[in-house]
Amino acid sequence: MKILLATHWLIPHVGGVWNFMEQLKNRLEQLGHEVDLLGNSPDYKKIHIVNRGKELAKEALLPMLESKLNSQTAPGLNQHYAIRHYELERYCMELAAAYFGLQQYDIIHTQDSFSTRSLGRVKPGRTPLVSHVHGSVAREMMDHFRNNPSKGVDERSPAWRYFPALEYHAAMSSDLTIAANHWSKNILMTDCGVPDHRITVFQYGLDAAAFQAKYNVGTPLRRPPGKKVIICPARLVYVKGVHVLLDSLAVLKQMRSDWVCWIVGDGGMRGQLEEQTVKASLQHDVFFLGEHNNVPGLLAQADIFAHTCIQDNQPFSVMEAQMAGLPSVVSTAGGLPEMVTHGYTGLIAPVGDAVSTAKQLSLLLEREDYRKFLGQNAKAFAQDHWSMDLMVQRTLNVYYGAIAQKSSV
Repeated sequence: MKILLATHWLIPHVGGVWNFMEQLKNRLEQLGHEVDLLGNSPDYKKIHIVNRGKELAKEALLPMLESKLNSQTAPGLNQHYAIRHYELERYCMELAAAYFGLQQYDIIHTQDSFSTRSLGRVKPGRTPLVSHVHGSVAREMMDHFRNNPSKGVDERSPAWRYFPALEYHAAMSSDLTIAANHWSKNILMTDCGVPDHRITVFQYGLDAAAFQAKYNVGTPLRRPPGKKVIICPARLVYVKGVHVLLDSLAVLKQMRSDWVCWIVGDGGMRGQLEEQTVKASLQHDVFFLGEHNNVPGLLAQADIFAHTCIQDNQPFSVMEAQMAGLPSVVSTAGGLPEMVTHGYTGLIAPVGDAVSTAKQLSLLLEREDYRKFLGQNAKAFAQDHWSMDLMVQRTLNVYYGAIAQKSSV
């Protein structure tokens, strides 16, 4: 088969969606399929097929779109800056995809609601479209508007209603939507009104051999003498909840000092988080390592994995931590309770509860036997559950089913 994997998000990029697309592409190609990757360029100025060197600059498209979609001809699109921004971005992807040509693909597999809606409008009618959800854009944007009241968006605003409507129309324009967990499926059904039969659920996979190779390489970074390492690989953005972790560490420091924390990743909140670290007098305990090309190597030096996110789907960082045999301290956000079994593979604290998180970290620092028990269980779970072969086979079954359904029409 010739397959197109497409996303509205940046590719290549440090993050879960790109990681997923890259691993899926590699495994599908090993099985003899041909795979292209479509998305926004890292500078957001172009739509490109990254592995083919094909690209189309948005500056060639936007003047035409803006002249056609003005307040008189498209009043709904111009109700709010957020609607206008995302709709123009979506139209850019539509035009670029039509320019590149979609008739060559046996199946299109999109990775978010924006690209699903875009490609669903311009693909050939007989080409199957499978969509994948890696989280809830509607929930993220609602949290964003709640936390930024200056934006002037509430439940009565068109911009508030836009994102659930987008996710509904995206799911309805695809032949089937894949969710990684029941949390994602339930949001599509309850928040967006997508019927149950249009969604299937199965978990991600992790390339265990590639992970182990990086793990074995390790890192020259070493833990300070007499200290345990708490590690948090995450983008430094609000939904990842690193600010909650820092609050937890401030509480933990009042309990004990036999630890350091490595925060691995970068993002728009880095300066704010570093300032929070200094204000909490944690600058000698918390270290911002920035983006790192070998997180598994860092996990080999760590003792506890922490992920205090506000919202997340099924993060690769948790999968990797479990594969490394680390106990996880996570929040109740998103799909995390479906990944971590409290008291067996890790510990779970309510979203935003810094004190509970600190107590759980303290327990694992104090009780080495319990920490190792959870870590061993996590590794056994990961090896059995995060099977890349199983995920790819299930994905191919969805592909073949969608192709057969289109062929019978």
